Amino acid sequence: MANDNTARDTDRVWDLMKKIGFAMLVTRDGDKLRARPMSAYLERDENAIYFLTDARRHKDEEITRNPGINLSFANASDQKYVSITGTAIVSNDRAKIKELFSTPAKAWWSSAEDPDIRVLKITPDEAEFWDSPGSVISYVKMAAAAMTGSRPDIGDNRKVAM
Repeated sequence: MANDNTARDTDRVWDLMKKIGFAMLVTRDGDKLRARPMSAYLERDENAIYFLTDARRHKDEEITRNPGINLSFANASDQKYVSITGTAIVSNDRAKIKELFSTPAKAWWSSAEDPDIRVLKITPDEAEFWDSPGSVISYVKMAAAAMTGSRPDIGDNRKVAM
């Protein structure tokens, strides 16, 4: 039963990430944390999340110094959230860049041949997700809980080893 629940939770993490599509990538810059939005490319069979990044930006240097990262996926209107803890590596894999180059990338680079594009590969270690039935239902449950002095049941929240 535990394996079924773990598999179901892992499936839910990947489904939520796919539906949300964008993540805040959090890296360390010395003692400071820095976050920026990134368009995610999911490869579940590889247990990997990819991003295209620019070699001229500081995140690549930050990852080289400290590869431990966090990804935060959020869809606030539907009350769906995923937090990923993992390890990142930056590469100049030109074949992978061409494979991943799509419409979101065209906002930043004119072609996959741009020499400044790099691939950022995240290997997730652990995930935590919050999956609620949606804003309206959640607000109704929170209001009812406030009136009755109880805690609202507004969906699932679990940690998952990836």
